[in-house]
Amino acid sequence: MIKRIFLSCVVCFTLTSCAELQTIAENLPQQTYGLSQTEIANGLKQALDKGIDDQVTKLTQTDGFYKNELVKILLPEELQKVEKGLRDVGLGSLADEGIKALNRAAEDATKEATPIFVNAVKEMTFTDAKNILLGDDRSATTYLEQKTSQELYNKFNPVIQNSFSKVGADQIWSNIITKYNNIPFTQDVNPDLTDYVTQQALDGVYTMIAVEEKDIRNNIASRTTDLLKRVFALQD
Repeated sequence: MIKRIFLSCVVCFTLTSCAELQTIAENLPQQTYGLSQTEIANGLKQALDKGIDDQVTKLTQTDGFYKNELVKILLPEELQKVEKGLRDVGLGSLADEGIKALNRAAEDATKEATPIFVNAVKEMTFTDAKNILLGDDRSATTYLEQKTSQELYNKFNPVIQNSFSKVGADQIWSNIITKYNNIPFTQDVNPDLTDYVTQQALDGVYTMIAVEEKDIRNNIASRTTDLLKRVFALQD
């Protein structure tokens, strides 16, 4: 097992620098327990593809965000007082409608994520794959974050703005904020919901990929191809 190969790394971890540990990792043999560098890289790509297919796709469906407690978008702190104010005057259903509209916009925008993720996976090198395999339960997700977060933000932001119109969130929130601002003794609010929902949608996407990655690393039954089984057996 790969853990035995790196036993000396673990024992000496407190005595060696990160740079030295990386040097050791970079000297992995061309074949590791019958797996080539290409096979290891392809196994990690399969794991990421599985996370994208199984989890990100779910987020694009109706209620993909709204009924998923891990990623459901709630109101930003500035608007929590809006929610409370509405509920206090019997307008709780309007607050619920506003929260649902934010999640609908995120579900709509997430459809733009898959091609960007696919490109990032294609660009993965063996060094990337090796670092992921030897990393923690979230290393593959972290790789995607580093490679895609800025591009996804740039892609999501205008889509979120358009989605607000598409799903009627702009009108809903205009109505909500107007009603709230008309409640006596409240301070007017005018939040930037586009940026907020964009950030929340990105967090949700990476959260669900991390869920799938952790499952593959820790649950043998989730390794649905022979290559996944062979590659991740190295980290067991």
